[in-house]
Amino acid sequence: MSAGAPLPHDAAALHVTGAARYVDDIPMPANCLHLAFGLADCARGVITQADLSKVREADGVVAVLTAADLPFENDVSPSIHDEPLLAQGEVFYHGQPIFLVVATSHLAARKAARLGQITIDPRPAILTIDEALAADSRFENGPVVWSRGNASTAMNTAPHIIEGSFEMGGQEHFYLEGQAALAVPQDDGDMLVHSSTQHPTEIQHKVAHAIGVPMNAVRVETRRMGGGFGGKESQGNALAVACAVAARQTGRPCKMRYDRDDDMVVTGKRHDFRITYRAGVDEDGRLVALDVTQLARCGWAQDLSLPVADRAMLHADNAYFLPDVRIESHRLKTHTASATAFRGFGGPQGVFGIERIMDHIARARGLDPMDVRRVNFYSDGQTTHYGQEIQGFHIPAMTDALLRRADYAQRRKDIAAFNAENPLLKKGLAFSPVKFGISFTLTHLNQAGALVHVYQDGSIQMNHGGTEMGQGLFQKVAQVAARSFGVPLELVKITATDTAKVPNTSATAASSGSDLNGMAVQKACLTIRSRMAEHLAQMWQCTTAEITFVDGQVHGPAQSISFQEAAQMAYEARVSLSATGFYKTPEITWDRVKGQGRPFFYFAHGVALTEVVIDTLTGENRVLRADILHDAGTSLNPALDIGQVEGGYVQGVGWLTTEELVWDDKGVLRTHAPSTYKIPACSDRPRVFNVDLWDQPNHEDTIFRSKAVGEPPFMLGISAWLALADAVAACGDGFHDMNAPATAEEVLSAVKRVRDGD
Repeated sequence: MSAGAPLPHDAAALHVTGAARYVDDIPMPANCLHLAFGLADCARGVITQADLSKVREADGVVAVLTAADLPFENDVSPSIHDEPLLAQGEVFYHGQPIFLVVATSHLAARKAARLGQITIDPRPAILTIDEALAADSRFENGPVVWSRGNASTAMNTAPHIIEGSFEMGGQEHFYLEGQAALAVPQDDGDMLVHSSTQHPTEIQHKVAHAIGVPMNAVRVETRRMGGGFGGKESQGNALAVACAVAARQTGRPCKMRYDRDDDMVVTGKRHDFRITYRAGVDEDGRLVALDVTQLARCGWAQDLSLPVADRAMLHADNAYFLPDVRIESHRLKTHTASATAFRGFGGPQGVFGIERIMDHIARARGLDPMDVRRVNFYSDGQTTHYGQEIQGFHIPAMTDALLRRADYAQRRKDIAAFNAENPLLKKGLAFSPVKFGISFTLTHLNQAGALVHVYQDGSIQMNHGGTEMGQGLFQKVAQVAARSFGVPLELVKITATDTAKVPNTSATAASSGSDLNGMAVQKACLTIRSRMAEHLAQMWQCTTAEITFVDGQVHGPAQSISFQEAAQMAYEARVSLSATGFYKTPEITWDRVKGQGRPFFYFAHGVALTEVVIDTLTGENRVLRADILHDAGTSLNPALDIGQVEGGYVQGVGWLTTEELVWDDKGVLRTHAPSTYKIPACSDRPRVFNVDLWDQPNHEDTIFRSKAVGEPPFMLGISAWLALADAVAACGDGFHDMNAPATAEEVLSAVKRVRDGD
């Protein structure tokens, strides 16, 4: 079975039996050393003294390194070289690494790291959005502004004005496998690095700079991750560089993994936002003018904040046409852990902003929220606020199909009756769509390579630049290879991502893994297949067009042989059975300064309807039912895609309901463990969970007309927050004015506001 078949994950049996090997499971050489960071206990200050004598004397310690001991470049930033591996005289967030312990065991390294006596002279720390605005502390010289038409003029003539402000929190990635790396010295100063990373080439690049060698001296291998969600796009740099530097100095393999608390304190999160808005609407709730300000708290280093904030601006429209619009974005610098990539990469913040605006319009004008959304939907042929034409826009048709399947009209009546009869429990029902752009906004990242071998026995080995983090990318791309050769999937061997096999890879991010790597693998397969066909055509005295590869057989006009026989014959005839493949996404252009162009190859769509119930005495709530229809084009693997939709939705619900990050007034993260940070559990999933895939092929020429499915479903979780707001609204006549996450406390406060008529 090949592309399009609903096959299980290639490592499913290994996952459920615990046999899948991750970085921490790789058998270590007998002389392997273990690393741990000594961390700052102050959000901002100057290091006046660093007494590490007790650290060096601790049991098992082999070496202790500070910034002064690093041999070459002290930087692990993915962008502007503003993030040192080890602090250089100053600290800029609580939890910043100051020194590195190299010891004979993981426990010995962690114990020793706590013995450092670091004296820090505190300086005033900028921790909040308001403090950053007051200090004009930001990345870039000022706010970024994109506009279309004249929002101010259109606002002045709008029949009705709705305005407000709200906040949405960040989010901890909480991948099941924490950050981990292992560096093994090789001959002549070369270095082999095993890293739990979404971006092996960036690890290769940063390690090469850190140990003073060219990139060809560093090989990075990633077989699988136990989850990534964007948190392993740049955050793994520090561990890999630390291991390589220590391995170079000691001549011994070095390994590092964060314990969960350290992982949550040291690494970046999703950017938290404040969004203020002023919307002009007509009698039907149709937007005639919109002015939005997005304020992003980025943390102490730039990391990937600029493209994250850009994508939030790009998705400020979601599924809605904005005729006259102005979007202003502030990228604020604070003394907190540097915020980083997270599933959706700014898109969820932009989408949530406009969905909150739609909700406010409906409630302020006394309109049905569904009607307000429908009247604002895009139509094919319209353009976005950044100039991209809308094509293949499925959301109106998907909306009709979902509401019909989910019996929306009757359930709306049933919920109204329930709320009228129940003073303590209130139900809510809400819909939200998503239109998500697929491509990296940094154009040169939209490329991929692959290496495919066919062996003389007909078995196939495949390698590409994408990384496997549980999403099923390897299985999907293996199915592409099997279909390209017309062979059973069992003949295709999936191998670890390896910078020595495929160079200059992009991160597995932006939902582009299958699009890019699937195309690259297909091109390599078709190159080999054409060589085999040319050889057979000469033997069989026919044209190559008459040679077909189907069901494990190679057919000519008069005879057929097995694929294995064809491979053996090609080998014996000295036909090359190895090929590289390369793909670059076509038709994309983007000017981020002007905010104009076609940054996305296409859009993926989804619609969701969620029903919830709240307890008005406590604010506690449950998601009762979710109905989802998601656009995966012609799915490469419906089973995996449905799994991604389910997981994305639940993770999105977690972001907007239970996952609350709390820093105290000294910049200390207080929610740094599962005891204080609540991710959704199995019991938090909807009791009724209906997920279907939209059955229309992609209108663009993607791999077998499929669509990306990693990030878009995350934003369908917004419907749960809207449903909570709907339930709160049933408590009185005031506006809920609810922030996110809608924790029990936030829901209870909103209930009080509605009852008080605020």
